[in-house]
Amino acid sequence: MAVSAKLNNHRISAQKARLVVDSVRGMNVEEALNQLSLSNKRFALPLSKLLRSAVANAEHKNDEHEAGIDIDRLVVKRVTVDEGPSMWRIRPRAQGRATWLQKRTSHITVELDER
Repeated sequence: MAVSAKLNNHRISAQKARLVVDSVRGMNVEEALNQLSLSNKRFALPLSKLLRSAVANAEHKNDEHEAGIDIDRLVVKRVTVDEGPSMWRIRPRAQGRATWLQKRTSHITVELDER
């Protein structure tokens, strides 16, 4: 039985988030959390928090609906990183000019399943 958790509008570009996500896809949840704790990427902390949230969702599903999910056997089945809305800002440049900057955001979805 699959369990999921979502993180919307996180202030990181999808390209940078995918670098971290690719390193934990297909791993056991405990191994993935260990991998993320050793990573020096900025997105490792929010992703580990999202994984813990998905595990908590699995525990809640067990308590409420008696789903019979074994928490120790959960695996990161699918992680998707989609682009969210961009915030546009103006940066002053030389000689009175200005350039536009995009502050990118991402939507991240984690899906866990039993092995």
